[in-house]
Amino acid sequence: MTERIFKGRPVLSGACQGEALVSRQGFNTLASFQKSVILRSKKAICSDQNNSDLFQKEMTGKILCIPQTIGSTTGGLVLQTIARLGNGPKAILFSEHIDSLAAAGVILADIWDNHRFIVVDQLGQEFLHSVQQGQTITIAEDGTVTVK
Repeated sequence: MTERIFKGRPVLSGACQGEALVSRQGFNTLASFQKSVILRSKKAICSDQNNSDLFQKEMTGKILCIPQTIGSTTGGLVLQTIARLGNGPKAILFSEHIDSLAAAGVILADIWDNHRFIVVDQLGQEFLHSVQQGQTITIAEDGTVTVK
């Protein structure tokens, strides 16, 4: 089994292992989690019909691999809300820099709700081109990401 190792910047550090859920286009936080938040679902199913990579896939407990978040200014609040509901991803990996709205949401979730999403950014375009749906990803405290 071939492993690929990438080094990013830990925004909120932590170590975990899980299944990759990959979107190669910008991730619209509100559109993706809106239905799950409104219904207060136990599982977050992607409701963004414009994201063919993720539409109708379960995001709960997965490692979300994206270039960046896009969309509404409510994106940070949505991330904080799914943390409170306990149905969000295990980790979020950004190939690019994390945007300020997503950063605010994950930091508020960590501080106010005592729920840490492991977040690593600046993993590079090669990371996003290499990782595939369902692959196993291991994240180390220092921002090292191993894709198997």
